[in-house]
Amino acid sequence: MSSSSSQDYAGDIAVAEAWALLSTNPRAQLIDVRCQAEWHFVGRADLSSLEQPGEERAHCVEWLAYPQMQPNPDFVAQAREVLDEAGADTDTPILFLCRSGARSRAAAAAMTRAGYARAYNVASGFEGDLDVHGHRGSTAGWKAAGLPWRQS
Repeated sequence: MSSSSSQDYAGDIAVAEAWALLSTNPRAQLIDVRCQAEWHFVGRADLSSLEQPGEERAHCVEWLAYPQMQPNPDFVAQAREVLDEAGADTDTPILFLCRSGARSRAAAAAMTRAGYARAYNVASGFEGDLDVHGHRGSTAGWKAAGLPWRQS
């Protein structure tokens, strides 16, 4: 895991490292901070193979509220609520995921300020940067790494 330059969150983590941490630490949680449209039309990380029956370790909390794409003023409270429901505490590893790593970095920093000591940014996000054809999801990120995901 690499650390962020400003040390305002626990650091950046590659998607393979994120999957390894989620696979080996049953307390680790993933929060996807993209918007509702992205979750529904682009897809979401699927942790069902890692979860016990009735357990949810992949959560969705918008950093920017759709459709206005304005900052969600309730993000920290909403994230804290899903984490509390999952049995997480302020020392639980929390991985934040967005499209390519910018919103999730801001979310990790916000949750660090809220007292979560192990808030990580999944650096290349769900889809990564654009490829030479102007498409996402083929060169970097959760999908390109072949990690489990689903579409609704």
